[in-house]
Amino acid sequence: MTLSVALLGTDLIGQARTGTGKTLAFGIPVLQRSVAPKDPDYSELPQGKPQALIVAPTRELALQVSSDLALASKDRGLRVLTVYGGVGYDTQLDTLQAGVDIVVGTPGRLIDLANRKALDISHVHALVLDEADEMLDLGFLPDVERILKMTPETRQTMLFSATMPAAIVALARTHMRHPMNIRAESSYDTTMVPATAQFIYQAHDLDKPEIIGRVLQAEDAGKIIVFTRTKRQSQRVADDLAERGFSASPLHGDMAQVAREKALTKFREDKIRVLVATDVAARGIDVAGVSHVINYTCPEDDKTYVHRIGRTGRAGATGTAITFVDWADLHRWKMINKALDLPFDEPTETYSTSEHLFHDQGIAPGTKGRIVDPAPAPPRSERSDRPERGGDRPARSRNRNRSRTRSRSGEPVTADAAGSAPEAPAAGAGPSSDESSGEGQQRSRNRRRRRRSSGDSSSDSSAAAPAEQA
Repeated sequence: MTLSVALLGTDLIGQARTGTGKTLAFGIPVLQRSVAPKDPDYSELPQGKPQALIVAPTRELALQVSSDLALASKDRGLRVLTVYGGVGYDTQLDTLQAGVDIVVGTPGRLIDLANRKALDISHVHALVLDEADEMLDLGFLPDVERILKMTPETRQTMLFSATMPAAIVALARTHMRHPMNIRAESSYDTTMVPATAQFIYQAHDLDKPEIIGRVLQAEDAGKIIVFTRTKRQSQRVADDLAERGFSASPLHGDMAQVAREKALTKFREDKIRVLVATDVAARGIDVAGVSHVINYTCPEDDKTYVHRIGRTGRAGATGTAITFVDWADLHRWKMINKALDLPFDEPTETYSTSEHLFHDQGIAPGTKGRIVDPAPAPPRSERSDRPERGGDRPARSRNRNRSRTRSRSGEPVTADAAGSAPEAPAAGAGPSSDESSGEGQQRSRNRRRRRRSSGDSSSDSSAAAPAEQA
């Protein structure tokens, strides 16, 4: 529906359900209206300057759009460059210096390259904002406005998204010239692909990995994307599934860009079966063969829910979307359910042993959420031989020699002398008898006081006799 309008150079706003092919809706007009280096009119253009600019909210979406455009423009020979953060500048700067025709990038890196005077977008004839509402949610709206000011006023502006909040509509009215709004369905249709079966389960957090492990062994289970709310949760769930014997990998913002691309590539090539991701992969990622999408926690709002479950059931295929709702998130789910007019106002309380779970997902009876046995704990005899923390030194033996020597006034005292009366000092070598008697009485009082505190009554009585003799 958009091709005939976009090929004329008219500004337009395209709104369609996720998974219906919005990339080619703006990609084909951009490629068709661009001049290839082998065309005779190419000499009239600024040499090496980009002719079109496509702005995407995430790195993964930018890479996917660039890959689709490079494949579609292979016969024409158009040069497509992807610019995004998280990687070095050298390769991108060298490619820009050699000359490009179409640039696909994220807002932050586009502004950085423009500030370096390496990227000149003052001659583009087309500007595309893909997933504009996600840019609004991620806080990229000021950066997008800066990019719009760097482009010529005569450009063609195309804005595509599955949802259209008020801030994006205001942006369109400010920077677009009489845009045509095109919806791919009637106003009575939902924003979700109808081929996606939805299941809402009220589940306990500790039981969710077991449920996922059993869903992975369902009859029609293929590749699965598990969406989590936090980065730490993504890493923990991926490690748990890997420990259960499933090939799983996390995908979150704390990972290096190279690791993120490697995980997504392995997922596309069926080298891993489960991708545990945050919302970084919820927008526009098109991977063939995704049979299930599992929301590990309740999404934040209805837009997030729509884009998450849109990763399955794409391009006419069927899919399954499972959402786990905690007891504390029931109110949030009811708001999503009401906004999307879904029939799941009261999620079913579900455990890994619930019969309706096996029936809904086609899981064979008796299936467990683990395909490998857990590693047995080492015996206690082996644990005692482990090195201490912080080095390779052997563990110290607990049988220590704690022999102690009793002393008095710095002189060792034997066991016999400990209970006997103190010796009288030699004549002329010590204090007088009165002083000796006073000191003996003071020592006996102190000795009796110490023995009473320890509860040894028999020792007190034995110490009283020498005191009276003194």
